[in-house]
Amino acid sequence: MFNIFKNIIRKEKNTDIKPIEIEYEGEIKFVLRIKNLEIAQLSIEDKFWVFKYSEEFKNQNKYARLTGFSDLDKIYKAEVLWPFFKIRIPGLKQPMIRDIIEAEKLDDSNEAVLLRRFGKLSMSNPYILEPA
Repeated sequence: MFNIFKNIIRKEKNTDIKPIEIEYEGEIKFVLRIKNLEIAQLSIEDKFWVFKYSEEFKNQNKYARLTGFSDLDKIYKAEVLWPFFKIRIPGLKQPMIRDIIEAEKLDDSNEAVLLRRFGKLSMSNPYILEPA
């Protein structure tokens, strides 16, 4: 049992978090929604992920702020994709996912491409993420 726990810790320590390296033409933007309410925009600007709440979301009181994004007026920037969005990208070693990546000739090192292809729905939350 101790060895299993030790391996889990070791794997977490060895997890490489890499800044995004994206080559693209034009803008890459996503809109996060719940039902008909636009919650926020996610985009890439100058090799940074950028998250900001929509005015529509700021002016409502039905839904709570997202975990990790507590300030409604802040424009969040990060070199790595936040876990809230990263969980939308499935494990790339899954045979079915590999087949899709190969058939559609997707760049599996580009998180924006993977998020666009696989990130619309998530089992972990009810939000919808769509390209803008």
